[in-house]
Amino acid sequence: MGRDYLSVDDLTPSELAHVLDLSVRIKADPGPYEQTLAGRSVALIFEKSSTRTRVSFEVGVSELGGHPLTLSAGDLQLGRGETIEDTGRVLSRYVDAIVLRTFEQERLEVLAEAATVPVVNSLSDFEHPCQALADLLTVQELQGDLVGKVLTYVGDGNNVAHSLLLAGTKAGMHVRVATPVGFEPIPQVVQRAQEIAVETGGGAVVVHDALEAATGAHVLYTDVWASMGQEAETEERGLVFPPFQLNQGLVAVADPEVTVLHCLPAHRGQEITDEVLDGPRAAVWDQAGNRLHTQKALLLFLFGIA
Repeated sequence: MGRDYLSVDDLTPSELAHVLDLSVRIKADPGPYEQTLAGRSVALIFEKSSTRTRVSFEVGVSELGGHPLTLSAGDLQLGRGETIEDTGRVLSRYVDAIVLRTFEQERLEVLAEAATVPVVNSLSDFEHPCQALADLLTVQELQGDLVGKVLTYVGDGNNVAHSLLLAGTKAGMHVRVATPVGFEPIPQVVQRAQEIAVETGGGAVVVHDALEAATGAHVLYTDVWASMGQEAETEERGLVFPPFQLNQGLVAVADPEVTVLHCLPAHRGQEITDEVLDGPRAAVWDQAGNRLHTQKALLLFLFGIA
């Protein structure tokens, strides 16, 4: 049956390290893995629009020798009221894994309960766990050993922040999240990250001062101020979030070799300035590229192949 990946917390620290190591090997020499998914099909369901996730999963499955089947809700009977459970039961008869990009985390959990094949969360309102794998691989490539590194996230305490808290602490990193009051990550996620940190030697804190959080950081990370589904709040958030913009002022107080990340798409001049996004410390394009390699590694891990 394989494993589900609905949250970063579905991986132990050692399993997370294994997926990252496998990603490194696949990226360095994809040849030995070219037919590892031969004869397998993966359903890629998108209830939200996507660029990086859709293309990287489609190409990744194909390069592993499998068959990606990309579907929107409108392509399926989901668009006419069939339940997500029934969809999972049916798709399990046809495909070997289901990747779902959706809104509520509960839809993923219900799908995984009904399906008999691995289910992957390619984004929900609660987490973005596939993105976190690429984030850590990028930091590892540029910063070396992840243990003890300080990762500072500034902006909305959203799904990306949740996954960074969990992934960062599982890797032994110290994760600082700086948000405006009222936009903090869900307390249960912060608590869970702090519990993980006790085991790994990492750390997790939430503050309301971006400059304080950025000081000495090895990684500076941000995301859009209004995520998909929050477009109606864009104007309001635009009044609250400017003190949490990732700009040269934050880069100046971070570690001199700081790595700047953004999961993209970026709203230039809002959550991040052109100067920083296009600057010498930014690694956002390598970060986006690494989605391909980490998702290949994730699928092979979930199938128990590597």
